[in-house]
Amino acid sequence: MQPNLSFEQAPPLGVPFRFFLVAPWFGVAAGLLLPWAGESAISSRWSPAVLALTHLLVLGYLLQAMTGALFQFVPVAAGGNVWRPRLVAAILQPLFLIAAALLATAFLAGSGAMLRGAAALFVAAVSLQVVVIGLALWRTPAQGATVAALRLAIGGLAATVGLGAILAEGFAGDHGWPLVTIVNIHAGWGLGGWALMLVAGVSYFVVPMFQLTPPYPHRLARALPLALLLVLGGWSAQILGMNAEWVTAIWLAGFCLAAGYAILTLWLQRHRRRRIADPTFLFFRGAMFCLLGSCISAVVMTMLTSIGDDSRCAWWLGILILPGAFVSLINGMLYKIVPFLCWLHLQRLAGIGAVAPNMREMIPERAQRRQMRLHFLSLALLLLTTFFPAAAGVAGVVFAASCAWLGWNLTGAARAYRTFRGRISAAAAGPAP
Repeated sequence: MQPNLSFEQAPPLGVPFRFFLVAPWFGVAAGLLLPWAGESAISSRWSPAVLALTHLLVLGYLLQAMTGALFQFVPVAAGGNVWRPRLVAAILQPLFLIAAALLATAFLAGSGAMLRGAAALFVAAVSLQVVVIGLALWRTPAQGATVAALRLAIGGLAATVGLGAILAEGFAGDHGWPLVTIVNIHAGWGLGGWALMLVAGVSYFVVPMFQLTPPYPHRLARALPLALLLVLGGWSAQILGMNAEWVTAIWLAGFCLAAGYAILTLWLQRHRRRRIADPTFLFFRGAMFCLLGSCISAVVMTMLTSIGDDSRCAWWLGILILPGAFVSLINGMLYKIVPFLCWLHLQRLAGIGAVAPNMREMIPERAQRRQMRLHFLSLALLLLTTFFPAAAGVAGVVFAASCAWLGWNLTGAARAYRTFRGRISAAAAGPAP
């Protein structure tokens, strides 16, 4: 099910790193926005602060990190030849940064012109990404569940941004469009068609490789992306008018697919060959529990309308899905990917027979564990604000501190790489004559 690793096709280290090193600081911005928003963040999903906070996480943190991962993963693990990765990354990363900041500002300022500007930047950037990464995935001779899921994920990203551009025009103009329905479809494609699809495809490869678990069952790995696509198709059909019961059933089906993926991953982790629980493993495990918790919560909210009608439910689900599942997972994977890439490129510089520094020297495990504890504390506080809105400010500051700590740890790995690279270069040059 997994293609062979092709490390000789890996892009220059600066390509994924320019995305990885920026991503956590959008989490800092989102966390610091929460004390300013206060209790309004919990009371309504439509408040300007909540819309800004959500998109700082989704388009700042997640999109930056996932794009960096694609630039590394597609050529190395999927065998795709990405066209001029250094140039494309140099165009994409600043466009994403500016567009995400502009979009968050547009929500806070209520500016239609800024919404349209941010949407135009995202459409341009994602179009380039979809063409370059999509062509690499389309042309690769590799087959299997991983490649199939990545192809669908790129399509999901295109659909998400296209719907977002429609929403930007809808909010900025006065067209009488069914914006609430389009928002729901947009969120479904973003979380299911892009984020979950990509996470599932990558996990088919990295979970068995890094966590030494049994492989994902081939049929289930193939079926999940197709089932997600089918659910998203049904979810999108509500724009044409659909019975409310059918919409609810499709909504629950999407959560159940996510829960099924989480349960399977947790089962594989339980049967891993390596029993050491490092921070990457614990982050991934925590993310799976949050996905499972979101499904249980969705079922309870559907069955008990007295709970489901409470506006705070959107906050609870949003915390479980975004900081709980996706931020946790990306946080953990960055702790695995960044040190590994530093080691790989240093090993190349050192040459055959030389020993590159240990990956643990890039980001000490003690620092990873301490930041992990702070992250899960922030998650608990964010969930607690559902019942105690006054705690929103504290929860936001703690979450921002966790993201800042992650950013500091990743920057430390980059500094360590430069230090070791300098030593290797000096050793290769030999003593001065």
